[in-house]
Amino acid sequence: MCRHLAYLGPEEPLGRLLVDPAHSLYRQSWAPRRQRYGTVNADGFGVGWYAEGDPVPGRYRRTGPIWGDRSFADLARVVRSGALLAAVRDATLAGADGEAAAAPFAADTWLFSHNGAIAGWPRSLAPLAGTLPAAELLSMEARCDSALVWALVLNRLRGGDEEGQALADTVLDVAAAAPGSRLNLLLTNGEVIAATAWGDTLWYLTEPGRRTVVASEPYDDDPHWQEVPDRTLLAASRTDVLLTPLKDIDTPVASVASVANASAPGTPASSTSVPSTSVPSASVPSKEPRT
Repeated sequence: MCRHLAYLGPEEPLGRLLVDPAHSLYRQSWAPRRQRYGTVNADGFGVGWYAEGDPVPGRYRRTGPIWGDRSFADLARVVRSGALLAAVRDATLAGADGEAAAAPFAADTWLFSHNGAIAGWPRSLAPLAGTLPAAELLSMEARCDSALVWALVLNRLRGGDEEGQALADTVLDVAAAAPGSRLNLLLTNGEVIAATAWGDTLWYLTEPGRRTVVASEPYDDDPHWQEVPDRTLLAASRTDVLLTPLKDIDTPVASVASVANASAPGTPASSTSVPSTSVPSASVPSKEPRT
């Protein structure tokens, strides 16, 4: 359920990353190639991006399918960013909370997305919800499972956890409370990316020292895309990608911010070339979406 993508690198028009590639996130809204659960991601979409000199991201989110929003085509053509997080949504519960439930969720300098579903929702996470301060529960943007997972992550971040540690601990807590949940989480602060593979697909493409893309699935057929093993924490910067098995975590996860000074064994240097054609019309997909 859902597809998402995060990018760190040179400034690019949003459309060059989200619309133009042959199997872009835009197309994944109706024709994902590697999605294990669900077939159409038409219950909302969103993109958050960072402007130079401003650590607080802007967002554009809507309830309907990304292909039906003409305004997004214009925005994606002209807005440029060197850091973004975007998602297309297949809701766990149809119609739940509308636009407020569409990723990315945001607070302070962070953007967050959840690809998956919580088993036994909402009762399964009632004990974990009870660990949050009442003010944080009352401040949730939506009542969906992803919003609560975000609240749990955010509570850890504001408590001082590094991005990777916050995701890892949250995934392990939620998985223990709700076995069988799918917990592919994606988080960025515009400088680093943290992500988990837990029950669905996750890939990355890196050109060390220049750009890193982390996505639910490849947006093109570049052979340098690398799949992240299930139950793994990914920590990335523009320089490096570091993978840590979540099932083996029994010591604190290394700070994501230190990834730039680490070298991930087995991570090849790669180069990616994203098509630079103009953004197509967002009114009707080239292939009729399934409903």
